[in-house]
Amino acid sequence: VQLQASGGGLVQAGGSLRLSCVASGNIFYIAFMDWYRQAPGKERELVAGVGSGGISNYADSVKGRFTMSRDNAKNTVDLQMSSLKPEDTAFYFCHAKINGLLYWGKGTQVTVSS
Repeated sequence: VQLQASGGGLVQAGGSLRLSCVASGNIFYIAFMDWYRQAPGKERELVAGVGSGGISNYADSVKGRFTMSRDNAKNTVDLQMSSLKPEDTAFYFCHAKINGLLYWGKGTQVTVSS
């Protein structure tokens, strides 16, 4: 099983980016898929995930600006990021629990210039 994220890049403050993550391999069941990020010198943090009841949860710093969506049929999870700020600059990782095991994608770099 692999997770492959894409869609990162360089964008000006106020701009938008859409990240995509696809899970591939022998997949029988995906319990959840979510997004983390890690900025230089900082700990990895949860950006968007699905809590109990299937409701998406977002870090306070991205609420109202980021939207996560999942396509169960395609085994994908996207992260639409709008009104980007320089502090959103980080390496973004896809994370999932598949077939009872946890997986991390290699990540994609998002850089927001001021």
